[in-house]
Parts: sequence; structure tokens; C-alpha cells
Amino acid sequence: MTVPGGAGGLPRLLVIVGPTASGKSTLAARLGALLGGEVVSADSVQVYRHFDIGAGKPSVAERALCPHHLIDVLEPTEEMEASVWAKSAARISADIAERGRLPIVCGGTYLWVRALLFGLAQAPGGDETIRARHRELEATQGRDHLHQLLAQVDEASAARLHPNDFVRVSRALEVFELSGRPLSELQQEHGFKKAHYAAQLATVDWARPDYEARVRARISAMLDAGLIEEVRGLLERGFEHTRAMGSVGYRQVFEALRAGNEDDREALLEAIVRATRVFARRQRTWLREQPISGVDPRALEDETVLLAEARRLGITAGAD
Repeated sequence: MTVPGGAGGLPRLLVIVGPTASGKSTLAARLGALLGGEVVSADSVQVYRHFDIGAGKPSVAERALCPHHLIDVLEPTEEMEASVWAKSAARISADIAERGRLPIVCGGTYLWVRALLFGLAQAPGGDETIRARHRELEATQGRDHLHQLLAQVDEASAARLHPNDFVRVSRALEVFELSGRPLSELQQEHGFKKAHYAAQLATVDWARPDYEARVRARISAMLDAGLIEEVRGLLERGFEHTRAMGSVGYRQVFEALRAGNEDDREALLEAIVRATRVFARRQRTWLREQPISGVDPRALEDETVLLAEARRLGITAGAD
């Protein structure tokens, strides 16, 4: 396979990114089928089994187009850190390339993508005693309290992380407690400047009104597909305090169930749409800083357009 990249003999990689509901999974699967590729998911919810509808996992039809990796690999009670995911993704991508196929990293968890492309800042390893204490604080005083504690010692990380992102909030606090330095400061020193790959980044280039319509339609479809029932079942299985339950969509349904408001479909729909917009804005902040190529949305359905876009980006099938 060939993906355009820089000099220095770096491994080459195609990375499909973009805000949630932009069509990343469809584009990656179609490119995989067209160019002999395999998809490596970079999504912090799709790694978990049982979290299906709200995670927006690739459809059965999309998964049939080409092999997919790092989806449904953990139980919800397990944790996947960026460093662990990056090592797994690097190993899988190397194996895909060695077999003469195209590695296509696809997802919206940009810390994971950055960890793969540039490595992570040097920080202390995990401390289970500290993490247990954070879980106790979460259970007794709530996630907002933990987020406020982070804001007192690492304002930049607190501004970047949502209070519901317990795992990353806890990790940032843990780093400060162990090192005496804010995680944001360590990350700034690292700078994510030394590339590990010659990566081609691509995103589906939607006009804003079209994107907004896609978000609303996707969430409506998830509710129609049984998202409320899925969350109810996950709670019955004891997954209330898992990382995935704090993600967009799942969190709003969980809160509606807890308040007994799950029958107000329009209110729930609007709550998820609002949360998705906030999440998408944070994603776009990172995207604006990247050398990224836009892909014509028609490529999601029209193979002729898809092939033309692949050629324009310099992505072709076959060995280097």
C-alpha cells in the first residue's frame, strides 16, 4: 500500500478523524474495502463490549467490508489507557502493513491518536491506592468534586477535560499527586512534536448545517434502535460507574433514567444533541491544529468519488 508521508523512513499511516457523527467509520470501512485495508479503531467507548448502540460502532455491513481491530476487546469494568491503546494500535498497524495491507486508524479519541502518532509525555505510572481514593471521592462527592480538585492544581487540564471523564480527570490528579507537577505542564514540554509515523490525516468535510442535521438524525436513530433499553440493561449489570457510562449519549440516558424522565423522548434527544455539540467543539479544537485533508462527503456513498478522493490524497492500493 502507499500513503503519502514524509522522509526519514517513518512507517506510513492513514488516519481518519473528525467530530462525532461525521461518517468516519463509513469512510474508513469503504477505503479499506477499496484499497485492501484494515481499520484500527481509536474510540474509547468502542473498545468496550456491551456498549453498542450509543458507541456508534461500525455496522455489521461496514465490518463486513474489511477487518476491524480494537473493537469489543474489554469488559466495561476494565480500563484502557492511552499508552496501552497506542502500543496495541502500533503493533496491529505494523502487522497489517507487513501483510501488504493498508492500516487505517479511525476514531475521535484524539489523545489516543496523538499517543500513537507522537508518543506520550513522560509521567509517573499508575498508583492503585490513589485511584481507589479517587473512586471513593467520586462515589461519595461526585465527579464534579473531583474535577474541582483538579482545577485547583492543573487549571489547563481541568479546562480540557469534562467532569464526567472520570478516568482522565483521575489520571491528571494522580500525576500531580505523584510528581508535584501538572500533567498539562508535562504535556507542553513534550509538545507532541516528534512524529513516529508519516501520517496522512483525513476528515469528512461537511458544511455546518449538514453536519448538524446528521447529528440529530444519528441520535434519533439510536433512540429508535433501543438506546434507553440498552442503558437500562447496562445499569442492571452493574456498569453504572464505568468510564463508558460517562460518555456522551450514555450519560444523558442514565441521568434521564435516574430522574424517571426517560419517556420524554424530545427532551432526551435535545440533551444528547447539546452534549454532542459540546463534545464536537472540543474535537474541532484539536482538528484545527492538525495538517488535515477534507474528503468530499459524497465519497461515503459514491465509489467513483471515493476513488477520486483517495487518488487526490495520494492513497493507493498495493505494496510500496
